[in-house]
Amino acid sequence: MSRSPIGPFKEFDDYDALGLADLVRRREVSSRELLETSIARIEALDGVLNAVVIRCFEKALALAETAPPAGPFAGVPYLAKDLHTSWAGIPSTNSISSFAGTVSQSDSLITQRTKNAGFILLGKTNTPEWGWSLTTESPMHGPARNPWAFDRTPGGSSGGAAVAVAAGYLPLADAGDGAGSTRVPAAINGLVGLKPSRGRISPGPEAADFWFGGGQSSCVSKTVRDTAAMLDALQGGYPGEPYYIRERPSFLDSTAPSNRRLRIGFSLNNPRGDANSIVVDEAVCDAARLCGALGHEVEPFDFDYDFESLWRAYTGMIRVQTAAQFDDHARARGVPNKPSDMSATIWTTIEHGRATSAIQHSRDIEAMRRHSRHIATLTSRYDVVLLPVLPQGTRPLGYYDMSKDIDAYDASAMGEDTVYMMPFNVSGQPALSLPLGMDRSGLPLGVQLVAPPAGEAALIELAASLERARPWYDRRAPFHAANGVGGRF
Repeated sequence: MSRSPIGPFKEFDDYDALGLADLVRRREVSSRELLETSIARIEALDGVLNAVVIRCFEKALALAETAPPAGPFAGVPYLAKDLHTSWAGIPSTNSISSFAGTVSQSDSLITQRTKNAGFILLGKTNTPEWGWSLTTESPMHGPARNPWAFDRTPGGSSGGAAVAVAAGYLPLADAGDGAGSTRVPAAINGLVGLKPSRGRISPGPEAADFWFGGGQSSCVSKTVRDTAAMLDALQGGYPGEPYYIRERPSFLDSTAPSNRRLRIGFSLNNPRGDANSIVVDEAVCDAARLCGALGHEVEPFDFDYDFESLWRAYTGMIRVQTAAQFDDHARARGVPNKPSDMSATIWTTIEHGRATSAIQHSRDIEAMRRHSRHIATLTSRYDVVLLPVLPQGTRPLGYYDMSKDIDAYDASAMGEDTVYMMPFNVSGQPALSLPLGMDRSGLPLGVQLVAPPAGEAALIELAASLERARPWYDRRAPFHAANGVGGRF
């Protein structure tokens, strides 16, 4: 069995996305060679990993011959997440069987900006149904496999994207985060995963206010500088949108070395009252020590909020919006939604959303905004705070059981594991998972960095310095294209 790197460009794994684009600009490699390398890797490994569920390889290869060499990522292969954003002419299923025939008629604003950055789409990645899971195991597409350990969850909802990057298909892929859906797969797969500030990136034109700013798009990547450059490419909104942040000239510039001394707080307190895994707490404490060694002012603080109250309000709002979105899609298709089309978790979400009164919905929104104020104030005395991502690390495959009704699901698996992430979707603060830890069995552990609203520059500055102090780029999953067909499993 082959153990040589897969694909025509054998040095593919030596470069991040910006590095590959630079090679294309200098004509040291062609875009077609990069695409053919990614395609060869997908074809060789994805029968096992199941990360890419929609493919448009021929379109991509044709585009490589005609696309102008413009943009920071010109000529680099890209995978979009099969959830919510639209790519004209490409299917969009949201991992719901009744959406199987849906083809997007136009591009989302994020899609337009991704194309303008120079990326070339190869296809779409596996997601859970409607994105409401921290794993990627939909009945429609089947489970994506974690390249670090096949018996563990790959994360969700951006699980297919994270698997694709962690397995070496490409160095960066589309991701989105509504309660940890970028940060969890990044943490589990040893990647960088950013949830931007509320209002940093527009969800338009399909939506003007997705989950009251709780859902944000970005990417999972191998390097901090790729994530920073992607944020540069995607940032900005439409005039008149409910949340607005002035565009910043360059987040990529924030990756440069800096002598600035940051005030950093760290906390191991679990606001839900659960006990964290020892290795999770150790990873946060180790990151805090590293920040201190880099010259920053570091101190413990008590991260605390009323989890149950906020979780009820946030999930209550999501249920109403989900019911409205499914009804809109059913009307557009001319086909009613049925329980057989989806899991019990999603069907009961819709039912609960329809049954929620307008008065209760208004109360949920007000409660969210009060909690948002509390959380942002709680962390406001720091430039950055350090927290866990997942309180127990990587769960077994099958742990997030969507055969449960939504009340049981949200009260158990989902609620327990979003305790450190969901509050920042509500507060609108930027949050970043960095692959700074490993558990006893050698699986990645992410550490979360959080900044005040619109504070991505501080996150990126600190993350880049941590990456220089403790590089992770060459750390690879056992099942990786650099190991040839079959990996090391």
